[in-house]
Amino acid sequence: MPFRLLCVTAHPDDESGAFGGALLMAHRGGIETHLLCLTDGQAAHHRGEAADSAELGRLRRAELDAACEVLQITGCEVLHYPDGELPRLDFFELAGAIAERIRSVRPQVVLTFGGDGGVNLHRDHTMVSMATTAAFHWAGRREFFPEQLDRGLQPYAPQKLYYSHTPWVMVRNRPELSASPTVPYSLTLELGELAQRKIEAFRKHSTQVAILDRVGEVLKKHLAVERYLLAASPAQIGVAADTTLFEGVVPD
Repeated sequence: MPFRLLCVTAHPDDESGAFGGALLMAHRGGIETHLLCLTDGQAAHHRGEAADSAELGRLRRAELDAACEVLQITGCEVLHYPDGELPRLDFFELAGAIAERIRSVRPQVVLTFGGDGGVNLHRDHTMVSMATTAAFHWAGRREFFPEQLDRGLQPYAPQKLYYSHTPWVMVRNRPELSASPTVPYSLTLELGELAQRKIEAFRKHSTQVAILDRVGEVLKKHLAVERYLLAASPAQIGVAADTTLFEGVVPD
């Protein structure tokens, strides 16, 4: 079976802005790429021409589909949890939903946000990070979510969990350097010409393109590089700095 990657996000456009380069590079390397987005982004501040939240959610889902075509993602699923409210939901339920996708997709590598909440310190991003981390560790254990096994799924333990990281954050709608810009990254991806494809994917989120204008100069400096921290590797793969997401991963 081929190598498989699962990226877990909170909102449409996360996949392009935070993980677009990694997804493009994985596809170029012949790896199946799968996206799990927990909300349809219906609570976004930038609303385009949407008349209400329901219409915005439909628009953003269509934008996500268009972005996934640019990123050449193998499979995309949206779970339609309420945007902006993930920390208020049952943690075990969220982790179970993610574990179910891990057991069905069977990715050797999982990507998600770090616990800080990503570039805009969003609380939904923090919750996605926490729930994905739990799911990463629980999906391979039979005692967690046994009802999924009754439906024919089998336990599956991914080999690597990476958190995205950036040396800058949005503070009061302005980009500023993070308090920890010298984090010893596990993996740094130089995107080269793929940076333009990443921008193209983000621009498919037409309701959100104002964000690009607001952080334009910072994007010019940082968009062509993605940085990742190895958060978990049960087999202790990648103790030293990695050169690819799948370094040391064993096919199954």
